[in-house]
Amino acid sequence: MSDIATLVPEPADAELAASALRELDAALGAEGPVRLRVGGQAGEVEVPRSALTALAQVLDSFAHGEGVTVLPSQAELTTQQAADALHVSRPFLIGLLDAGQIEYRTVGTHRRVKAASLIRYLREDDARRLAAADALAAETRELGFV
Repeated sequence: MSDIATLVPEPADAELAASALRELDAALGAEGPVRLRVGGQAGEVEVPRSALTALAQVLDSFAHGEGVTVLPSQAELTTQQAADALHVSRPFLIGLLDAGQIEYRTVGTHRRVKAASLIRYLREDDARRLAAADALAAETRELGFV
């Protein structure tokens, strides 16, 4: 399997994914190991709960007709792949790299960004945005606009 796998659902997959997601959500609520029944001679397979949670996220996206991209956290991305993952332009990403907001390494003359660095940046950015929204809401209440 390559580092990056993009999965795009067929139109008929949405309903099947929604149905499977409902069943999977019920299994995630139960205690103990999770066993999945598979077709063919395989029978059942025990799956880590964390993998099942990831599968639920994929099924949710498929149920909404959206594709997903799966990559290991240690995968190294080109700057264009990293920019695409963040939904920003490549020059904007380069600015983030140069500002030290996202870790990267240089291979020859090219920058490589680990997926884990992108995830860390996204989490930190979400936390900054939430803190700013909370501060704005507090100021709005303080000024009596609510």
